[in-house]
Amino acid sequence: MRPISLDLDAVTPRVTWLQVGGLFLVAGVLALVGRATHRALQQRRELLTPREAVNRLVLAKSCAVAGALFVGGYLGHALSWFGVGAEHGGQRIAMSLLAGLGAGLIVVFALLLERACRVKEDDEEP
Repeated sequence: MRPISLDLDAVTPRVTWLQVGGLFLVAGVLALVGRATHRALQQRRELLTPREAVNRLVLAKSCAVAGALFVGGYLGHALSWFGVGAEHGGQRIAMSLLAGLGAGLIVVFALLLERACRVKEDDEEP
């Protein structure tokens, strides 16, 4: 975003605490849903309705893909500020790295939710 905004003589977008907090909130929700799904399917041997299972799987897949895109975007934004002697360059790098961390957590928890949606076959039981 920084090189494009420089070419267009526009102000470079800033990463705010609202964006960082939103990413960590989504990661937390995915962690809670993943834990609840794992406990229901693996520990208590409850079954989800087909609609619930598909909804959770679609949520996991879409969050994993979107999270990966956000990780790349925020880390790229942080890298674009390295070596720039701007007044608030260090703050922009730090906020972008925090947002990248939040997006990375989204990917991790989305993949864990996807794994929690797996149901053991009858042959796999010990």
